[in-house]
Amino acid sequence: MSFFKRQTHPDELETQDYDANIDPQLRLRTVRTAASTLAESIASEQRADRRKSIRRKRSRFFRGKHADKDRKLGAEVDVVPVSEQDAKAAAQILGNRRNIYVNTPLTAIEVDRQGEPTVRYPRNKIRTSKYTVVTFIPKNLYEQFRRVANLYFLALVVLQLFPVFGAAGSQISFLPLLFIITVTAVKDAVEDYRRAALDEEVNTYATTKLGNWQNVNQPTDPRNWLEKTLRINPPGHVTKGVRKLRDREAEQGMRVILSREGERISMSSTSLAGASSLSLGRRLDDIQSVDSHSYPPADPSQTSLATASQQLAGGPFSLSQATGSSTLAPSSPGVINWGKRITGMSRWERTLWKKLEVGDIVLLRDNEQVPADIIVLATSDPDGLCYVETKNLDGETNLKPRKAVHATSHILSEEDVERSAFVLDSEPPHQNLYTYNGVLRYPESSTGEMKAESITINEMLLRGCSLRNTAWVIGLVAFTGADTKILLNGGETPSKRSKIEKETNFNVVANFVLLLAMCIITGIVNGIFDARTSTSSAFFEVGEEPSDSHVVNALVTFGSSLIAFQNIVPISLYISIEIVKTIQAYFIAQDIDMFYQPLESGCVPKTWNISDDLGQIEYIFSDKTGTLTQNIMEFQKCSINGVTYGEAITEAQRGAARREGRTDLADPEEHNRRMVVIREDMLRMLGRSFKNRYSQPDKVTLVSLKLAEDMADRSSEQRSHIIAFFRALSVCHGVLADRPDSQNPFQLEYKAESPDESALVAAARDIGFPFTGKNRDSIDIEVMGQTEKYTPLKVLEFNSTRKRMSVIVRNPQGRIILYCKGADSVIYERLAPDHDPELKAKTSSDMEAFANSGLRTLCIAYREMGEDEYLQWSRVYDAATSSVKDRDEEIDKANAQVEHTLRILGATALEDKLQEGVPDAIETLHQAGIKLWILTGDKVQTAIEIAFSCNLLKSDMDIMILSADTVEGARVQIEAGLNKIASVLGPPTWDPRKRGFAPNAKASFAIVIDGDTLTHALDPELKELFLNLGTQCETVVCCRVSPAQKALTVKLVKDGRNAMTLSIGDGANDVAMIQEANVGVGLNGLEGSQAAMSADYAFGQFRYLTKLLLVHGRWSYRRIADMHGNFFYKNVIWTFALFWYLPFNGFDATYLYEYTFILLYNLVFTSLPVIILGAFDQDINAKAALAFPQLYIRGIRGLEYTRTQFWLYMGDGLYQSGVVFFIPYLVWTLGPAVSWNGKGIESLTDFGTTVAVSAIFAANTYVGINTQYWTVITWLVIVGSSLVVLVWIIVYSFFTAFEREVQILFGGVTFWATVVLAVSVALLPRLLAKFISTTYFPQDSDIVREMWVKGDLKDRLGIKHHRDRRNSADLERTPMFQKPHMRSVSELSTASYEPALTRSPGVGDKLPIAPHADTPPNTSPYVPTREVDEPQYVVSTPTVAEPPTPTNASQFAGMAPSPQPSYYSASDIPPPSPMASPVYQHPSQAYAPYSPPPSATLQVPHSAYEMRVRSPSHESNPYRPHADTSHLQDGHPAGRRELTSATDDSYVTAGDDDDGYGHYSEQGADRHASTYSGPRVM
Repeated sequence: MSFFKRQTHPDELETQDYDANIDPQLRLRTVRTAASTLAESIASEQRADRRKSIRRKRSRFFRGKHADKDRKLGAEVDVVPVSEQDAKAAAQILGNRRNIYVNTPLTAIEVDRQGEPTVRYPRNKIRTSKYTVVTFIPKNLYEQFRRVANLYFLALVVLQLFPVFGAAGSQISFLPLLFIITVTAVKDAVEDYRRAALDEEVNTYATTKLGNWQNVNQPTDPRNWLEKTLRINPPGHVTKGVRKLRDREAEQGMRVILSREGERISMSSTSLAGASSLSLGRRLDDIQSVDSHSYPPADPSQTSLATASQQLAGGPFSLSQATGSSTLAPSSPGVINWGKRITGMSRWERTLWKKLEVGDIVLLRDNEQVPADIIVLATSDPDGLCYVETKNLDGETNLKPRKAVHATSHILSEEDVERSAFVLDSEPPHQNLYTYNGVLRYPESSTGEMKAESITINEMLLRGCSLRNTAWVIGLVAFTGADTKILLNGGETPSKRSKIEKETNFNVVANFVLLLAMCIITGIVNGIFDARTSTSSAFFEVGEEPSDSHVVNALVTFGSSLIAFQNIVPISLYISIEIVKTIQAYFIAQDIDMFYQPLESGCVPKTWNISDDLGQIEYIFSDKTGTLTQNIMEFQKCSINGVTYGEAITEAQRGAARREGRTDLADPEEHNRRMVVIREDMLRMLGRSFKNRYSQPDKVTLVSLKLAEDMADRSSEQRSHIIAFFRALSVCHGVLADRPDSQNPFQLEYKAESPDESALVAAARDIGFPFTGKNRDSIDIEVMGQTEKYTPLKVLEFNSTRKRMSVIVRNPQGRIILYCKGADSVIYERLAPDHDPELKAKTSSDMEAFANSGLRTLCIAYREMGEDEYLQWSRVYDAATSSVKDRDEEIDKANAQVEHTLRILGATALEDKLQEGVPDAIETLHQAGIKLWILTGDKVQTAIEIAFSCNLLKSDMDIMILSADTVEGARVQIEAGLNKIASVLGPPTWDPRKRGFAPNAKASFAIVIDGDTLTHALDPELKELFLNLGTQCETVVCCRVSPAQKALTVKLVKDGRNAMTLSIGDGANDVAMIQEANVGVGLNGLEGSQAAMSADYAFGQFRYLTKLLLVHGRWSYRRIADMHGNFFYKNVIWTFALFWYLPFNGFDATYLYEYTFILLYNLVFTSLPVIILGAFDQDINAKAALAFPQLYIRGIRGLEYTRTQFWLYMGDGLYQSGVVFFIPYLVWTLGPAVSWNGKGIESLTDFGTTVAVSAIFAANTYVGINTQYWTVITWLVIVGSSLVVLVWIIVYSFFTAFEREVQILFGGVTFWATVVLAVSVALLPRLLAKFISTTYFPQDSDIVREMWVKGDLKDRLGIKHHRDRRNSADLERTPMFQKPHMRSVSELSTASYEPALTRSPGVGDKLPIAPHADTPPNTSPYVPTREVDEPQYVVSTPTVAEPPTPTNASQFAGMAPSPQPSYYSASDIPPPSPMASPVYQHPSQAYAPYSPPPSATLQVPHSAYEMRVRSPSHESNPYRPHADTSHLQDGHPAGRRELTSATDDSYVTAGDDDDGYGHYSEQGADRHASTYSGPRVM
């Protein structure tokens, strides 16, 4: 019986929802295409909403006791209910709530005995710099002595101060350490000073606050004890900065007068009496508030943007007169007590941002930045609305509406503030940018009854935002300085150290242990020798021992040897590294390829000491808006009545074509030119049909000639569907229409909360359906030149749950129409049952194709309503909106009663414009083995669309969507995801040698996760599981992520996998993750960027990341790694040679070398070669590094700097130290120790000098062997450093006993032969090892380097060979060709161009016109084809063997010399260089080669000289043999490209990047078509 039927438990429903995304094998289901990913994300959100609804209904059974209490509270205090999510967030916030009083005394528990507030709030002054003047020295010293080596050096300096250890030059022993610490401190100071300068610039921004008014929240004297003692800044004192600001603005005579019609700025109080003041403000009329942050604005039916101008005439007046405020005014609801007596002394005054305090009343004006987190009390809009732009916060340029607190919205003047009395009960400061909960409590003026009004984030303006389209705002400062949300999300500026620098501590410790072992051995053996009796020391070393105790002598010897062998831990290493990294930072800053012209800024390194980390990045965490995208939407395509319009090709389509190897898509430049032609024809056709006064032709993005044809065909049925479609776009929106140019009333600009909205309305405007404005009573549009007025009735708001927006209007015919737009799945659920199935299927197919092309889709639908239906529904809807209990659910039920039986009008497809080069940059980074994570605050669907557009998500990926609202649900889905990956790829491996993914793996996975699920995934219980899942995926997209979650995600990967991470963003909400990552990159914005201020590197575009990482980062990593190894090596060979001498002197730590050698070894003799190696060495060229990004993976795996390599360098140094000591020792002991003049060379100085020279020569030559990029500087430094030793011996030989060295050692063969033999034997194993490794076990970089040096890689990359530069004889660069005045009259003929013959002329021969180097091809069918009868100049391309093609390589082809002799004479002058075949390069090479344009012309730069070439047109040239066409196929050489020819009106000039022989210079070869800047030589 049904009565006994088991009912499903709510917990089981939740489990069923989770299981819907998991297959029977407990594996998470995956999707692939963009359309299926979007559909699955929407379904996941709907399941989550259903689970929340179930829990809400279930929780009602447990709210019985509290319901009555809540109703009573609601009757007594008018508190607007907050959402469940906000209440939950508020419950999790830690800290004490704060009360902010305005004209109300503090309570007794909030003041001390003196009546001063007990709570102190932080100043509004911010500091992102690490140091202050007071803390710089101690904090910087702490940072530097975190290095173990510096502590060691400090200990050695202390030892050398004691004479007992016999240290030579102990008085100056501290200088090297002092020099290193000083240089490092200066570098740190310069870096931090730049941050401090930016901080000071922000702190001294000007703002306006209420002066001569008491802020009871601040103490009477806020100074600290030091300021009080020194009597600095007494209360009421105007500081110097504020005084300068007021003096500067006083000269301009500015006064602020507020009104609802705008802000009036008069020239002065005296001139105001005789002249009217112009209203500079604009007002927003009748715009209802919006609670949602998503697109679109809430009540667009009652919005308009108008420019208000009003003149104010008359004599002197008061502010209260200007605003209409009066003490006799009737009582009005709110915080103002009209009967209260006031002083009238308060005035608006200018001040600095850093002077603001909690509780201050501030006045913001249009386009000003918000100085602190403030509560909006009143605005210039009658409905209390204002608009803010959050570009500095999150990179978004669209406007976000905020509203004033209702109780304070009547405040208009200073007097009104004085009459007000209220208390703000605020929550503690916290990081969440999207929530705020507070209560405004105030007494009603008439009855004295306490009232309350809730305050949410919609009534708050956050620091860093900019006020837009609002004349003025009065606000209350709630949070200042470090308490503001923007700074809470930033955190303190960290002190970052590179990975190699941290690893150096191990190397230093290892060397220190080795040093201790050497010293212990020396001390023990010396003590044993000292204990012997009856030795020669009793006769020759009387009184030399420091004491009579053998133990004490051994300890002294231990200390002496510690000083003697100290160079084994190189103190010069750190200063050399600082020098090298400074040079590397300079090169990065000067890289022209990373210079962004619109902002005129290059890459700015702000942290110099982590450049080597750029070569080891494994994970990149990127923001979306403003980082990957431009936040510009373009209406590209649409589907109307099943017909698709739009010719655009998206980046996602191009990326798919590249991955599939297809070349059927046109070249981007060619496609753009084709679009220009089609757009002109389309607008011309529309212009003949009707007049569109509001059209902006240069902004038309929906380009379709078919659309214009259908609109122009009055007999077509499709025309009516098009009109209905665009009419819906013009009516159903929340856009503000603005006329910025008063001289041109037909110039309309649209501003909306979402760029999607403005793009749709702007496209309708340009097609012929402009929205011209709206007010409470009408929506004004034009339909193909005819004005139409619609009456707005209701607006059903868009939110993330509904995923649709509807407007109900009355059309000019009096019928009621509901227009609806939203996600296709949501609209299709509400279509009429009898809807045309073919239209549904065709529109759905079109939207799927749009989505798979990376476009954002919306479905447009409508339905007609009857009068009775509307009236009945309107009463239900009004009751739902006024409901206190379950308001959101009641509104949803009311909406469902009217949003049904819809009929499709069509679908729109918008492209979120990516920054230039983003897809190619992401593809290159993927090929380098780098994994990219997107961390964005946007919706899931938006993030998915962008990820597909930039080729971050691909159709061949298995995409998993994680959406859960409980910890257990998140656990189930994460485990299912791990099962899915393991079933395909097997168990994971975390071997560091296998870091970085292989792009050609048999399967690749991606994750899309929302903010709620990420919150659970970052829980300590689940973060290890989530880390395992995320790090096995190629891409992770995190949506609805807060700034704090971004930082936690970066920290999870960085610490959990010990991986090198890089974060990149452009907004203040990215600062936390930028500072958390190993390397932080900030993008410079048009208005400055908090992210760029806090970053380690700052530049203009995301695409520069490839050059920064794959070139500069890889070079820096290899250079620093090689430099470290060589540094330790050269100190080992020097120190151990000294150690081998100890057995021959009784282990008494006697120096083998002359002391000046010890002083100058690391300073002069061997330091520069290693520095040059670290600063300039390159294993491969920059273009080769970009062409083969897979080379970067060695840095990810850390293979260039390992402990094994460190010990190999140490072992090499140990071996060579023995060679350079014992070979001279054998020569000195086995051979005659005499020189050529008979004088002996058996002295210690002679022997020590020979060993020292051998060690120095070996060390410098060893660095040369490891150098792979030899330049003039390299030769000079390596050879010069070795020769400096000999020069020093010559110079120093003229002093003291060293004078005999030159004539004795240099004059004999023994010295030179010994040095050469020792160096050769020492370096031979290294040479053999390098030869064997590069020949039989080459690395990828060795192969690429061989291709570069001996192969054809330069040809394939379009780079000119040095031998070609030396052997080229470019006659066209001679004065005869370059300077017209050097030519004869006949040569300067102005006759028309006659092309040279390329073959015997024939009757009727017609050849295509050649494309020219600076004129892109045009294949539009709308441009007529032109043919010429004259024979043409033909340039052919020789066949080149096809080697393995590097990634992103260009089309490489050589140029055959022209067979045509010179026209100028019959002499044997070599022919000029041929014209380079035009190759329009694109980094992906995925586009089909285009055919030559019919009518291309070549424009000559103004600075170029003109050269014309002509030849007889009626006879063959005697100097050119007739062409043999027997080897041609269809008239073209076999295996070659199609022959091209020049037009008869071509002008040719020499290009800067061409050498005249078809080879481009290294600088010009990397240019793409979009940046091509000149023609090539014919």
